Amino acid sequence: MAGAQPSRLNRLLAMVPYFQARRGISIEQAARELGVTQAQLTKDLELLFVCGLPGYFPDDLIELEFSEGFVNVGFTAGMDRPLRLTTVEASTLLVALRALVETPGVVDVTAARRAIAKIEEAVGATAVPGLSGAGTEAGASAGENPTFTTVREAVRRGRALRLDYYSASRDSVTDRVVDPIRLQVMDQHTYLEAWCRMAEGVRLFRFDRIDTADELDEPSTPPAEAESSSQSVLVPENPDLPAVELEIDPDHLWILDYYPVEPLTSVADRDPQEPVRAHMVYGSPEWLTRFLLGFGGAVRVVDDRKVAAAVVESAASARERYR
Repeated sequence: MAGAQPSRLNRLLAMVPYFQARRGISIEQAARELGVTQAQLTKDLELLFVCGLPGYFPDDLIELEFSEGFVNVGFTAGMDRPLRLTTVEASTLLVALRALVETPGVVDVTAARRAIAKIEEAVGATAVPGLSGAGTEAGASAGENPTFTTVREAVRRGRALRLDYYSASRDSVTDRVVDPIRLQVMDQHTYLEAWCRMAEGVRLFRFDRIDTADELDEPSTPPAEAESSSQSVLVPENPDLPAVELEIDPDHLWILDYYPVEPLTSVADRDPQEPVRAHMVYGSPEWLTRFLLGFGGAVRVVDDRKVAAAVVESAASARERYR
C-alpha cells in the first residue's frame, strides 16, 4: 500500500480491517503504508472512533485504542466484513439512479448506467422486483447529449459558456455568453443558473432549450451578489406540491425565460395581443402571493380562488398603508 493516495472515504472504509490484521502497529508505520501524514491519520482515527451502528451508543461505536502511538481495534461494528446491500437498499439506489439518468444533464449518463449494472450484478437483478434488467435495456446504448455534457462540465470546471439558446417568449434563438453558477432540477427539467452577460443578470437556462454550448477558455466570473443570491424560487418537482394555472400579459412573457414556468399553448401561434396561459409548481401559498404581487397584476392566477383572494387582500392592505 506504500505510495497509495486513496480518498479519505475509501481510506476510512479500509482502516478497520487493515488495523485488525495489524494489531499493535505504530501510527508512524501505518501512516507510511497508507500514504498519509501522521497528523491526518490521527484525525481519521478520531473520526472512526465516533462511527458505528445506528443507535450510536457506546456498544454500537467502533472501538479503537491509539493514544500511546500504537493502534488496536477492540470492536469493529461490522466494518471488518464486506458490505452487502439489502433488497430494499438496492431497490432505492436503482430507482434513484434511473431517475437521474432520465433527467437530462444532471449526471454522467454512462457512469450512472455502469453503477446500475454493478448494483444489479451484486444483488442479482431478479432480487429487485419490477426492476430486472432495466439498467441494461432501454437507452443503454444511447449516450448523453454532448451539449448537456459540455454545460455540466463547464459548471464543474468553473468555465464560462457561449450558448445558442431558444427563447420561448420571443420564439427565437439568441447567442449569449454566460458565467455558470450552479445546476438546478425543477419540475422535471434541468436548468443552468448563470449570470447572463447580455441581460446583465442571473438567468435560468433550461437544458432542452440550449441548442449548442461551447466552453470558453476563461473562468466563470459572476458578480459576488449573483452567487450569493439564488434563482431557485421554485421548488424541485414533487408530486405532493400544488400547482396553478397562470395568465401572463404579452408584455411580461419574459417570465417564461427567467422562471421555470411552462406555457400551456404555443407562444408562437398565439394572438400577440392575448395573454398566455402557463403552468407553475409552487412551494407555499405565501410565496406564490408574493410572487404574483411583484408583477402588479400582469401575472394572474386563474384556477385558485383562495390564492387570488390572498393577492387582492395583500394588495389592498399594502395600499391602505399609504393612506
